[in-house]
Formats: sequence, C-alpha cells, structure tokens
Amino acid sequence: MKNRNLVVTSILGAITVILGAFGAHMLKEKLGVEEFKNFETAVKYQMYHVIVLLAVNATNLLTVKVKNTVSILFFLGILFFSGSLYLITVFGVDPKSIWFVTPLGGLLFILGWLLMTFSFWKSK
Repeated sequence: MKNRNLVVTSILGAITVILGAFGAHMLKEKLGVEEFKNFETAVKYQMYHVIVLLAVNATNLLTVKVKNTVSILFFLGILFFSGSLYLITVFGVDPKSIWFVTPLGGLLFILGWLLMTFSFWKSK
C-alpha cells in the first residue's frame, strides 16, 4: 500500500457520505432536533477532517513524520469526537457514561492542528 493514510482517509470519506445520507433519510424524522443537530455536527467534523487529511497527506510541505502524526491525531479525533456523538444520537448511549470521550476527540483535533501550525511555522 503506497500511502496508507490516503487509503484510510478515502474510506473515512466514503463512510462520512454514507452516514450523512443515513442521517438525512433515516434519522431526521426519528431524532429530536437537538439529537439531529449533534448527529450533523459529528458528520460535519468528520468530513472537515477528512478533507484536511487529504491535503495533509498529498502535500510536500510536511515531513512524513508530521503527516503520520497529524493523521493519527485526526483519525483518533474522528473516532472519539464523531464516534461518541454517533453513539449518543443513534444508539442512545447515555452521554454521562462517556462524557470524557467527545472532548478528548476535540483535543486530538486541536493537537493535530497545532502540530501543523508548528510545522508550517518552522518550515523554510
């Protein structure tokens, strides 16, 4: 596999579209307004980070080490942030039982962005 990060990112992109369609066609009528907004937030954040991951892994402006680290941070951020919102909205998991997971995902996103910022700042 030439670039594992791009393969995983592409798969996540397809999953994002599937989840967005599922939400729009299957969940809109079944979820309350707040729950549906949370589901939409999960899909949006997932797609935003998929798009950034495509750019990160296709650019020559970052080292392979930085690309891999940002990719891991964003993959885990998607899993924890979006994944926890999917669990809460679709599967009815009590938010109090996984209260720390969503912010942890957000923190992972922030760390990925800060790593990119630092890498761009120090590049020539």
